[in-house]
Amino acid sequence: MKKNNFIEGTFISTISIIIVKLLGMLYVIPFYRIVGTKGGSLYSYAYVIYLLFLNISSAGLPNAIAKIISEYDTLGYENSKKRTFSIAKKILVFVCSLTFLLLFAFAEEIGMFIIHDLEGGNTYQDVAFVIRCVAPAVLIVPFLSITKGYLQGHKIVTPSSVSQIIEQVTRIFVILCGSYLVLKIFDGHLTLAVGVAVSGAAVSALVAYIYLKFVLKKHLKINNKAEMIDEEKGITNKMIVKKIVGYAIPFIIISVVTDIYNFTDQVLVLRTISGMGYSTENVEFIASSISTWSPKICMTINALAMGMSVPLIPTIVSAFTKNDKKEVNDKINRSIALVFYLSLPIAFGIASLAQPVWRVFYNDNPYGGMILNLAVISALCANVYMIISIILQSLNKYKLVYTVAIAGFLLNALFDIPWMLLMHHLGFEGFIGSIISSIFGFSISVVIGLIGLKKLDKDIHFGLLFNWFIRALLCGAVMLAPLLVLNAFNLFDVTTLVGALIKIVVYVIIAAPIYIYMSYRFGLLKDLVGEEMLNKILRKVTFGKMGK
Repeated sequence: MKKNNFIEGTFISTISIIIVKLLGMLYVIPFYRIVGTKGGSLYSYAYVIYLLFLNISSAGLPNAIAKIISEYDTLGYENSKKRTFSIAKKILVFVCSLTFLLLFAFAEEIGMFIIHDLEGGNTYQDVAFVIRCVAPAVLIVPFLSITKGYLQGHKIVTPSSVSQIIEQVTRIFVILCGSYLVLKIFDGHLTLAVGVAVSGAAVSALVAYIYLKFVLKKHLKINNKAEMIDEEKGITNKMIVKKIVGYAIPFIIISVVTDIYNFTDQVLVLRTISGMGYSTENVEFIASSISTWSPKICMTINALAMGMSVPLIPTIVSAFTKNDKKEVNDKINRSIALVFYLSLPIAFGIASLAQPVWRVFYNDNPYGGMILNLAVISALCANVYMIISIILQSLNKYKLVYTVAIAGFLLNALFDIPWMLLMHHLGFEGFIGSIISSIFGFSISVVIGLIGLKKLDKDIHFGLLFNWFIRALLCGAVMLAPLLVLNAFNLFDVTTLVGALIKIVVYVIIAAPIYIYMSYRFGLLKDLVGEEMLNKILRKVTFGKMGK
């Protein structure tokens, strides 16, 4: 099978990430209309806990396998390479089986912990049922993941990217068709419909895994008895296990901390606002919206920004390896600034359109717009945090990675309840405090990360980064001003689907050109993408009338 070079691999993986993220964002529109608010809350309970257990069992293994396979493949260590893949699968059999049994056996206890004393909505038995429906996925998804890692370690990117799309399309098919058939055709129970929907995780993973197994069988024959050359005779299975664990742990910690962020928010919101006078339906709606449904919309921020920043990260590793401190500093500043620049207009745009966007995706619940209004700012902060975390991992500064991740989580958890109580006391909606706490946690993580990077080397400085930040904020403010003026006139009836869609289209047509033009006038585009690339883009979009 053809190996992909860096540029080709980056392009393929970036396109697949964007496709998968967009599909993951768009399927919720019909799904939420099928299962409604109560079903959406139940789905959220199961998925948040599933992702937490999945990441505990396997989050770091694909990256670890890709890294080790790539290393051994470069050195020509065929035997060690095959043994690594075989050992990883044996580790997964044990870990995934244990995780599945824990999730299945303690589903009711988990459900009781989530629901607590909330009455009149979903019961802990409902939560336990959907958790058991999603549990089989932890037996399949990890094997799919390490198979992707094996292929990526050989610099074969296309099958992994294709499998991601196959997995997402299959999952969406099961979610939509399964829930629709249960509720609308067979007049079944809502809990069963959501159970069928979450089982899509296992079904889709199995389909994608079968595809990758076919690719491996056809193009990469895995022979665990490959001849061992002299240079690799000192590599024991014990050493390989230590290497897998050593590479995987940092990724597991980072992924688990992120999922605990979501789980903590969900549980603390449920417990805290239930005593603030909200109905049970609204309590469940608010908690699931904060942990699951607003992040689905915020995928637009994550997908585009992360996809565009992928090519910059490997260059940081290369510059660091060559001890080119000037290049390291430039790439760190440029990658953070690029993510912020790309995320900002989407975040500001969604914030100004929070209610109509929520109406298009879900329903006309006013709490949804309030949540989304702040959630996009949290997503913007999370994006910057994520890119700083990736940079630190690229520089092998794992201790700092842990510090940044754990400090942000602890502060978020610590201030969740106080912020909610404060907002309620001041006469605002109490749940707003939870999102403010998340913004605070991510912001502290960003600050600690930047200070840590600065302390790594005196040649790393952020004067240029802050200059870019300020210019991007000015461009965003100029873009946002006419949108806020239009909001004051209430020209569109956003309680209707058509009115909400029209408002979104009109605002995008107005905002996008303003942001791009102001970025060009302030010299931000030239600084971020380079004069040569900017001129090339200008020549294409203006048919040769602009650009040198």
